[in-house]
Amino acid sequence: MYFLNPISDDVRLPQLLFNNHNQTMMLILGAFLACIAAVLQSAGGFLPGVGYLLSALATAPILLCSMISIPFGVMSYLLTIMLLFILQPTELIIFPFTTGLLGLGIGASFNFFRKRLSIIATGTVVLMVGMISLLFLFHFPVLGPTVSVSFSFLAAGCIFLFAFLYSWLWVEIAVIIFKRFKKMITI
Repeated sequence: MYFLNPISDDVRLPQLLFNNHNQTMMLILGAFLACIAAVLQSAGGFLPGVGYLLSALATAPILLCSMISIPFGVMSYLLTIMLLFILQPTELIIFPFTTGLLGLGIGASFNFFRKRLSIIATGTVVLMVGMISLLFLFHFPVLGPTVSVSFSFLAAGCIFLFAFLYSWLWVEIAVIIFKRFKKMITI
């Protein structure tokens, strides 16, 4: 079955390759990816319209960094939060609970799990908890004014469905990136 196929073997070679580098190189890579994530996340505030599409791509740098190494993924996640505090403080509440947390969760799950379904499920749970806590706990309208900030099972179900599809998309994007990276290494 498609969801039960192991996919984390494609990630092992780049992890071993990057872990052989010295700490300075890893710090530079983590800081560079954090800068890219901060710029992409703040694009929603600087470029209304198309910037919201670009801000969804802020998951990718955190995801790639945490797939390589969990401590450096956490470092780039926290560094992105600090950079957003300077660049675009309005995006500061969105990133730690949605796009950044999703990248961190999926990237870490690539290190712990082998099956596609468990990696997608981890990303789904992390994103769903982040969105539900923003919406129902902090009463922040993360989904816009159409969804009420009072708890409803319909809204929670829609959030679950969205989180599953969005997590599945990011897992497939990450696998494609690392398969291409693996081909570049072996050539």
